[in-house]
Amino acid sequence: MENMPSILTPDFGLLFWMLLAFLVVLFVLAKFAFPAITGAVEERKKFIDESLKNAREANEKLAGIKAESEAILKAAREQQAEILREAKRTGENIIAEARSKAQAEGAKDLEAAKTQIAAEKELALRDIRSQVAELSLQIAEKVVRTQLGEDPAQQRYIERLLEEQGVKA
Repeated sequence: MENMPSILTPDFGLLFWMLLAFLVVLFVLAKFAFPAITGAVEERKKFIDESLKNAREANEKLAGIKAESEAILKAAREQQAEILREAKRTGENIIAEARSKAQAEGAKDLEAAKTQIAAEKELALRDIRSQVAELSLQIAEKVVRTQLGEDPAQQRYIERLLEEQGVKA
């Protein structure tokens, strides 16, 4: 066992060849593997940075879109409220206008009815007066006929009254 080289206590020749093999592997790795690895790492880093940048931009755009949609929604709600207020005002105006028209029509109809009633009342009063006058004349005629006889004095009196009135008998 003493003839075998020990790994824990290597001799100078083994160290030399191990160092030479290490340097060759290191040179090959540095020449070919490390640039590819660092290029891939740099490319991955760029991809991650670009992804993060895109994600930030997307978040900013999303926040902008969200703010814009909230503003549009707020404007739509305000417009809806304004439309409702306008519709309410229009409805109230229509109701008030209809009410005033109805009152004017009612007043006009009432005035026409009063005028018609007054005209009919006047006509009825004229008719009653003419009937009363006619009845009075008929009664007076009957009374006068019964009281006036064939007396010549009464005949002269009647003729004289007629002459005073300008009527010739």
